[in-house]
Amino acid sequence: MKLIRLAIIAGLILTFLITIIMYPVVPDQVVSHWNAAGQPDGYMAKFWGLALIPLIMTALVALFAVIPRIDPLRKSYEKFRNYYEGFVLLLVFFMLAIQLMVILWNTGYPVSPNLFLPVPVGILFIYIGFLLEHVEQNWYVGIRTPWTLSSTVVWKKTHVLGGKLFKISGIICFAGLLFPDLAMWFILVPVLATTVITVVYSYFAWTREEKSQEKAG
Repeated sequence: MKLIRLAIIAGLILTFLITIIMYPVVPDQVVSHWNAAGQPDGYMAKFWGLALIPLIMTALVALFAVIPRIDPLRKSYEKFRNYYEGFVLLLVFFMLAIQLMVILWNTGYPVSPNLFLPVPVGILFIYIGFLLEHVEQNWYVGIRTPWTLSSTVVWKKTHVLGGKLFKISGIICFAGLLFPDLAMWFILVPVLATTVITVVYSYFAWTREEKSQEKAG
């Protein structure tokens, strides 16, 4: 775990260093957003355009460090701590990759987000799948519905399903490389479908659990 935490800190420092080094060669107006077709449609002043991602990264790392300490079910985190901190590490380097894309685009190397994003997003989704399969019941991490939080059995079943669906979503993301014009849809549709399916499933799993308990009683 210490190595993972050191790697997280190293990722943060590397992001800030690259941003500071490249700051002088970036134009005063920075492309900061692209539409679904991969065309730029949003701009920001240079400072905020380059500082936004490092600041968000720092805030997220701080938040993820605090969550296990304030969760009433904090003891659960010890059972999936490596997966949890591994996710934070992956998230840091995912955002570093986005920052590099922004810098490259704004220094004359327009890397298409539709060709760039499918791979890191797909990897992130696949890892989330592994995390969900190991996460124990808690108040902040995982598929938190009234039904998963009310039953450890429903929690486990829902997260096993969610883990599989996120892995499938990650693989589908890679297909965006073959169809760049539709790449954003290969990212958004699977994850939205996974969200809806797992929420609905958790409800029906809970109703089945309630019925089985009534019969047993």
